[in-house]
Amino acid sequence: MGDNFEEQNKLPELKLDARQAQGFLSFFKSLPNDPRAIRFFDRRDYYTTHGENATFIAKTYYHTTTAVCQIGSGSDAISSLSVSKNMFETVARDVLLERADHTLELYEGTGANWRLVKSATPGNLGSFEEILFANNEMQDSPVIVALIANFRENGCAVGLSYVDLTKRVLGLAEFPDDSHFTNLESALVALGCKEILLPVEVAKSSEYRSLNDALSRCGAMVTERKKAEFKGRDLVQDLGRLVKGSMDPVRDLLAAFELAPAALGCIMSYADLLADESNYGNYKIQRYDLARYMRLDSAAMRALNVMESKADANKNFSLFGLLNRTCTAGMGKRLLHMWLKQPLLDVNEINCRLDLVQAFVEDGALRQDLRQQLKRISDMERLTRSLEKKRASLVHVVKLYQSSIRLSFIKSALEQYNGQFASLIKERYLDPLENWTDDNHLNKFIGLVEASVDLEQLENGEYMISSGYDSQLLALKNEQESLEHQIHDLHRKAANDLDLALDKALKLEKGTQHGYAFRITKKEEPKVRKKLNTQFILIETRKDGVKFTNIKLKKLSEHYQKVVEEYKNCQKELVARVVQTAATFSEVFEGVAWSLSELDVLLSFADVAASSPTPYTRPLITPLDEGDIILEGSRHPCVEAQDWVNFIPNDCKLVRGKSWFQIITGPNMGGKSTFIRQVGVNILMAQVGSFIPCDNASISVRDCIFARVGAGDCQLRGVSTFMQEMLETASILKGATKRSLIIIDELGRGTSTYDGFGLAWAICEHIVEVIEAPTLFATHFHELTALAHENAHEQSSKKFIGVANYHVSAHVDSSTRKLTMLYKVEPGACDQSFGIHVAEFANFPENVVALARAKASELEDFSPITIVAPDAKEMGSKRKRNWDPDDVHRGTERARQFLKDFSELPLDKMDLKQALQHISKLKADLEKDAVSCSWLQQFL
Repeated sequence: MGDNFEEQNKLPELKLDARQAQGFLSFFKSLPNDPRAIRFFDRRDYYTTHGENATFIAKTYYHTTTAVCQIGSGSDAISSLSVSKNMFETVARDVLLERADHTLELYEGTGANWRLVKSATPGNLGSFEEILFANNEMQDSPVIVALIANFRENGCAVGLSYVDLTKRVLGLAEFPDDSHFTNLESALVALGCKEILLPVEVAKSSEYRSLNDALSRCGAMVTERKKAEFKGRDLVQDLGRLVKGSMDPVRDLLAAFELAPAALGCIMSYADLLADESNYGNYKIQRYDLARYMRLDSAAMRALNVMESKADANKNFSLFGLLNRTCTAGMGKRLLHMWLKQPLLDVNEINCRLDLVQAFVEDGALRQDLRQQLKRISDMERLTRSLEKKRASLVHVVKLYQSSIRLSFIKSALEQYNGQFASLIKERYLDPLENWTDDNHLNKFIGLVEASVDLEQLENGEYMISSGYDSQLLALKNEQESLEHQIHDLHRKAANDLDLALDKALKLEKGTQHGYAFRITKKEEPKVRKKLNTQFILIETRKDGVKFTNIKLKKLSEHYQKVVEEYKNCQKELVARVVQTAATFSEVFEGVAWSLSELDVLLSFADVAASSPTPYTRPLITPLDEGDIILEGSRHPCVEAQDWVNFIPNDCKLVRGKSWFQIITGPNMGGKSTFIRQVGVNILMAQVGSFIPCDNASISVRDCIFARVGAGDCQLRGVSTFMQEMLETASILKGATKRSLIIIDELGRGTSTYDGFGLAWAICEHIVEVIEAPTLFATHFHELTALAHENAHEQSSKKFIGVANYHVSAHVDSSTRKLTMLYKVEPGACDQSFGIHVAEFANFPENVVALARAKASELEDFSPITIVAPDAKEMGSKRKRNWDPDDVHRGTERARQFLKDFSELPLDKMDLKQALQHISKLKADLEKDAVSCSWLQQFL
């Protein structure tokens, strides 16, 4: 990296004389202290950053501080860093789109006079959008959320409001929540929240810690605001300016909430929506209903690899990367982002999407034709926003025109389809497109552009108003051409007068300073010096030759410059008029953009389903309280997409009352984690409206997926790995219902074996008896498989309905002891973890492996509880003692009774003799009962 870094850093060198440095220092020190703000200063050819920002950027992006220099001297000196334009854009993208802990400011000026020209936060990208997305598609719409939490004894009520500045949408929601804020976390994940506004008082409250944990898991920046900003007064009046249509529905909406309107007041103030007149009449306001979408918290999003991560080796590592075959410029990607965070619960809506995907899967020619057309569609959402914000130019208008003329081809392609879903395609796409492309809508816009824009000049990269569009512009154009002819005639006459070859010896040049002028080389100058001095006016002599003019050329050139300026001004006025007229079509563009985005995402689903080496299948969707979850031949879409994987499919049958709760045991690396995750991913894909990687599938809709598959180490936040595991599990126990799906992997490993097993057992019991949600519980605690056996005992004090054991199979060669993973999930429990075999895989020294086997064998001899599946011997069990499950059940019941009787003895009131007598009697009774119980005898 060294040479590269040196070369990069030599270019932007900070050049300030003493006076400039002093002026800048005085300005910089006058800036308010904001630890979150990263401030850049535009010095035309490069940018600078100073103080702690300079050190932060040097360490984070250059990975060294050698580039940091000092300006000023002594105690006044500040650290400074120069960055190139490319590095500035890299930092801006990372700070605003990836990180969630800084704001960005850009200043322009000189000396001591600087002014803030651009500022942005992760939730409000503001004027930085042009820099961030000049060469990159906008993949996600950032959202700002303001929230109020009203804490109560048994949880709290949460009121929130949000704004999506890209789509110009305001929303409100209100819901009860538990002490872990599971509902709030799901809402923030679903909305794609990048910034959260909180009242200062809440941030200082004792309950803030658990709230802060939930907010930090979402990766959003928290901004504290004064309580006075959270007010609902004058909201209806303010919204009257922003929102389209009648105010009656808005009043009714606000009246339905207690806390959310105050949060909405804060959002409107913070985003300064009323200060921008282009917002007036362009906003929509809506209720955000948590019950409409599947809830996904940040742990589930991570566990299921829903969104892309910087650590991904390739795009297929994430569900978004795999499904993202969208063709439109950014619009499809943003909608796919939103859909993956908001899977549907309504069976009809899901089936509607699946019908459309099926149509495109079955008709490959239609799919490819539509995808080819969508590749030529620009980001109409962002172009429309530029029009409304009055930041648009003729380039934006032309791009909208080029997208609009593609609609007729998209319409024609859709009209060719005559399959079973023809009526749905007509209702969903053809009818709206027909309406939007009539003579009162887009055809009118297309006519405007074709009449006003010089489309022939687009090939040369010039965006101009056609001269025939306006009489004044045409007159100026004609005058300009007439003057050009006269100037060229003068050029020919001068060549004749000076007896020089036209263009070769005597050149006609046009410059910004002198306009049109003649030029000859120094070599030619002596031949015509006399005539030059008498008939022409000398302008300048340089290495490349002598420039001169005459009175006529000078007058014509000045006149020409004046006409060109008038022509430019006229063009500018006409462009503004055309852009203003184009902005009146905004509503149509927004409608078209939404339809094309949806079409793009569904075509993307179809393309993935049809082009997968093993095609995806359409799932059968049943309502929340009906049906089971049956996945036959299911695969993990992201894992099977890796080049090095030959994926082995597995069945998963979560059947109510039979196998609704599945305990999955088996060796490390045997595929337990992949299996349980693939079930979650398949269900999420189905509820988004995609086909899934299965042979056959029937899915009872889930309102939430809870996943705990390995706690990330949170020691930097002062939270141990085990504590993080417990916090995530607590969220599951508080937030899950019988309509959820629970996926748990290796719970309880972060503490001692006995504590971990105790916790795992208690959690399993609670899920089975209280929550009753379909659950996949992968574990190394083989003793947990006894939960399924409890079902078989009539004398059992507890009945666990719907618990089933499954294991991932492995084969151990009896002669070589070599372990082969089969990656098949089969009924029954696994009675060993194969950990030592896996250590052999990792090339542990032979003496270490041998000692491990001896020690494990020793411990197994003394193991008090061994619960073995009926097929254990076939699986190559190495346990020393196999007990009959009925024997174990009777023995454990009697042992519990013995411990209970012992604990109830009033030993503090007995002398030693009495105590020994009572204990001897208890022991004698136990020995008597142990005669008929082999399991109990091992203790005696």
